Amino acid sequence: MKIWAHRGCSQRYPENTLLAFEKAAELKGLTGIELDIQLTKDGHLVVIHDERIDRTTEGIGLVKDYTLAELKRLHIFTGREKSERIPTMEEVLDLLEPRLREKLKINIELKNSVCAYEGMEEKIVDLVHKRGLQDRVIYSTFYAKSLEKIKRLSPNAQLAILDTRVSDCLYKLRGGHGISALHPFWKAMDLSKDELDGYTVRAWLSGHLYPEKPTGTLLDLFALEEKGITDIILNEPEAYL
Repeated sequence: MKIWAHRGCSQRYPENTLLAFEKAAELKGLTGIELDIQLTKDGHLVVIHDERIDRTTEGIGLVKDYTLAELKRLHIFTGREKSERIPTMEEVLDLLEPRLREKLKINIELKNSVCAYEGMEEKIVDLVHKRGLQDRVIYSTFYAKSLEKIKRLSPNAQLAILDTRVSDCLYKLRGGHGISALHPFWKAMDLSKDELDGYTVRAWLSGHLYPEKPTGTLLDLFALEEKGITDIILNEPEAYL
């Protein structure tokens, strides 16, 4: 079972921050880091999960209604003395690039199924290509047409479709999109392992939508493999490595 860090080491550190990514990159045996991108009012790629900034910062409103400079003035809730800010995608790559050039991968989720961010695909593909990191990046989204666009921009890009149920992931791919990776919620594996044969299945644990607190026991990775899951995207990857 391959282990991924969900928004960095997000159980112990504030999600989608340079601190959470730094801690994840230090883990030996980690396959990769998952993160989320949105676009600012002035067209910058920033790393934040929610379309709104209310849950994770002291601000109120939509990411798309703020300029980068305005977002950078906001503090992320950390519970620590050290303040974290919303990072740009460039800042994250500056931090992770040395590890990405070794073995680490990065799963970039485009948060464009609620807010239609015009030009998001072009911006992220251009940035990844300029860094020469095409083989280290996986693009994922709930929006199949966005993956089609990335495929046109970067024919060899690694792509994955997101949804809650694994059957809905497959349904989105009807007609064929050249995608062989599914990203479902780990508790929504409603197809058999045989039905998922040939697909990479990277299942995710939830953040705020389905709050999952530490239980003191670890997931049975063997049992998850028997359900067809090949990779698991965890809030606390350090507990499994």
